[in-house]
Amino acid sequence: MKTIFSILFAVFFGITGSFAQENRTIKIDQDDTPEQIVQKAAMVRPTPNQYDYKKLEFTCFVHFGPNTFTRKEWGNGFEDPRIFDLQNLDTDQWCEAARSAGMKLVVFTAKHHDGFCLWQSRYTKHGVISSPFQNGKGDVLKELSESCMKYGLKLGVYLSPADLFQIENKDGLYGNLSKYTERIIPREADGQPFKNKATFTAFVDDYNEYFMNQLFELLTEYGPIHEVWFDGAHPKRKGGQTYNYLAWKELINTLAPDAVIFGKDGVRWCGNESGKTRDSEWDIVTFDENPAQMNMFPDMHGDLGSREKLLQGKYLHYLPAETNTSIREGWFFRDDVKQRVRSADDVFDMYERSVGGNSTFLLNIPPNRQGRFSDEDVRVLKDVGSRIRATYSNDLLANANGAHELLDNNEHSYVSGHPEGSNWIIELPMAITMNRFVLQEAIQFQGQRVEEHALDVWVSDSWQQVAEGTVIGYKKILRFTDVTTDKIRIRILKSRLNPSLSGVSAHYYTAHPPIVEVRRSLDGYVSLTATEDDFSWKRHGIDFRDNLSDLIEIRYTTDGTDPSNDSPLYSEPFLLNSGIVKARSFDKRVSGSVTKIEFGLIKMKWTANASHLDSDYKARLVLDGDRKSYWNSGDGLPEIVIDLKRNQAISGFIYTPPERFKEGLIERGRFEISSNGKKWTKVHEFDFGNLINDPTARTVHFTEVVKGRYMKIVSLAGAGGSKSASAAEIDFLGGEKN
Repeated sequence: MKTIFSILFAVFFGITGSFAQENRTIKIDQDDTPEQIVQKAAMVRPTPNQYDYKKLEFTCFVHFGPNTFTRKEWGNGFEDPRIFDLQNLDTDQWCEAARSAGMKLVVFTAKHHDGFCLWQSRYTKHGVISSPFQNGKGDVLKELSESCMKYGLKLGVYLSPADLFQIENKDGLYGNLSKYTERIIPREADGQPFKNKATFTAFVDDYNEYFMNQLFELLTEYGPIHEVWFDGAHPKRKGGQTYNYLAWKELINTLAPDAVIFGKDGVRWCGNESGKTRDSEWDIVTFDENPAQMNMFPDMHGDLGSREKLLQGKYLHYLPAETNTSIREGWFFRDDVKQRVRSADDVFDMYERSVGGNSTFLLNIPPNRQGRFSDEDVRVLKDVGSRIRATYSNDLLANANGAHELLDNNEHSYVSGHPEGSNWIIELPMAITMNRFVLQEAIQFQGQRVEEHALDVWVSDSWQQVAEGTVIGYKKILRFTDVTTDKIRIRILKSRLNPSLSGVSAHYYTAHPPIVEVRRSLDGYVSLTATEDDFSWKRHGIDFRDNLSDLIEIRYTTDGTDPSNDSPLYSEPFLLNSGIVKARSFDKRVSGSVTKIEFGLIKMKWTANASHLDSDYKARLVLDGDRKSYWNSGDGLPEIVIDLKRNQAISGFIYTPPERFKEGLIERGRFEISSNGKKWTKVHEFDFGNLINDPTARTVHFTEVVKGRYMKIVSLAGAGGSKSASAAEIDFLGGEKN
C-alpha cells in the first residue's frame, strides 16, 4: 500500500501520470484509503483559466432574440425572422449598466433553442440576416463585442446545442441521420473567407459540423472570448442526435485559449435557476470517468464534495460553480408592467451569498424591444453596484496588525496552518464596527481545503464567536449583526491537509430599510410587515430585527403606482378583493425596495374538483393559501376544475407550482371557462417553459375579460414529460375594479 507521503510527493510533482495538467484532475486508485483520497482532493487545483474565471465574481447574462418580440420563454423554431423587428440597439447602454453593477463579463445568447442567429452567420439564413434589423445587415454580437471592449468587459457566448429550427425545418440538419465522416472545419463559404486560416479535421455528422462551423465564426470574428456557455436544455429531440463535445472542445481550446466552458468540464451549473446557493460549495467534485475524455456531463445536485462523496468516485476534478438567475420573472423581456423585477436588496443578497459562497454570480438582464435594458433593471443594477463598492471597497483592517500575508492584499502570498486546527489573531489600533468579514484560500497554490471555520471578536475581556462556516474556497463572506471590537480571531477548525489563507478583510454594510412582506389571509385582509432574516435565497440577508429604527414606517398603494411619502401609511390589515399591492419601508435617510404582489380574488368559499378518485380532497389544497401544500392528479386526467360559486369577471390567473414536488409541473396548458360546468369555452393556451429549475409563480393575463362560474386548467404538456398535473395554488385575477 502506498504511503501518504508518496502520494503527496507524486501529486505535487506530477510524476505518477494519473493527473491532468496543473493537477486539475487526479485519479483515485483502487487501493487508496479514505484518508488518502481526502489527501488527494486537497491537492486538486484550478487551471489558470478557471482561477481567472473565479476572479470575475459578478457577470452579466443577456437573453435576447425572437422571444423578446413574441413574449415567450422558449421559441419553437417556426418563428418568422421578420418578427425580430429591432429598430434601435444600444449595446453601449447594456455595458455601461453592467459595469455600474461591478460586473466584469457579459455572456450573450448568440443562438437560443429556437436556432435564430443574432450574428451574420455564413451557414444559415435563420437569423438577423433575414430580419428587418438594419435591413438584414445587422449583427448584434458585433456591436456588443465593440461595446465590451469600450467599457472594459470580457465577452462570453451562449450557443445552444439544441436547435428547434434545424429540428423542425424539412431540410434541417439536426437528427437527419447523416453519416459520421471526416470533415474540415470551417466549411468554405463562397465569397466569405475567414481572416483566421486555422482549420480542424473532425469525424462528425451534419449537425455537429454545422455547430462547429458556427463556433468557429463566434470564436474568430468577435474578439477574445472568455466563456463558452452550453445549455443542457432540450425542448425537443430528433433522430437520436448526439453531440461530439470532444471535437467542440478541441476547437474552443485552440481558438479561445483563455475561455472556460460552462456546462462541461470547465464550469458547472449550481443546480437551479433561482439564485439559490449551497451552504458548502466544493469545487472538487468526483466523476466515474476521466472528465478530460467525457463527452456528456450530467447536471449535479445535492452534496458534491463532502468527504463521504469523495469516496464514491474514481476521479477528483476541479469544477467551480456558477450561480445563475434572472433579474426578471423569466429569461426574456416581456413587459415593464406585469413582469416583476427583483429588488436591489434581493440581488445584493444573492451577490453576497454566491460570490461570498465560493461561486460566480451570473445575473441575466434581458433587453427590451427597444434594444435597451429597461429603466427599472438599470436602477437596480446601479443600486447594487453602489452597495458593493460602498461596502467592499473599504477594508476596515487597513491599519491592522497581524500576519503580513493575510493583510498585504497580495493573492500570491498566504499563511499555512495545521490540519487539526489553526488560529490567527488580528489587532487594530482602535476599535472598528463591522458586520461583514471576508476570507480567501490560496486555491491556485494549495487548492480548496478548509472544511470548518469560525470568527471571534474580543468583547468585554473575552472572545465571543460572531460567525461560523464550512468551506471557504476562493471567497467566503461571513455576515452577522453589528459588532465593535479591536481584536479579531480567525479559527480554522477542520481542513484537508494544511489549510491556507491568502487574505482577509473586514467591512461594514449600511442596512437599508427592510423589504416589506405582503401577505393576505383567506378572508382577504392584507397585512404588511418588515421581513425577518432567514438568509434564504429570497431574502436580503440583513437581520433587521436587531437594527430597526422606531422611525421606520411602511406605506403602500393599490393603484399600481410606487409608494411614496405621500402614500397611505400602513397601520392595520386592510381588505382587498383582488389587485396589486405595492409596499415600501421608509426612514429619515432613504426608502427601501418596492415589494409588488398581485392577489387574485378571495377564494375562501370556492371548491376544487379533479377526476382522480383520491384527488377531490387534495384538489382543495390549491385554494388553501399555503404554497407548501399541493395537489397532483395522479393517474387521473391532468386537469382541475374550480367552482367560484357565482359568475365572476376574470382577467387572468396565477399558477403556483410546488417547490419541492417536481412531478406534474404544468409546462404547457389550456384555460377553459363555463357558466354551468358542462359546456366549456377555451379562453387561452399558455406556455410556462422551464419550471423544474425555476418553480416560481407564473401569471397569465388574458387579452380580454371573460365571465363564468367554473374555471378549468388542463395540462397539455408536463415538465420533463410528466403525464400528471400539479399545483400548489391557483388564483384568479378579477376583471372589474373593486
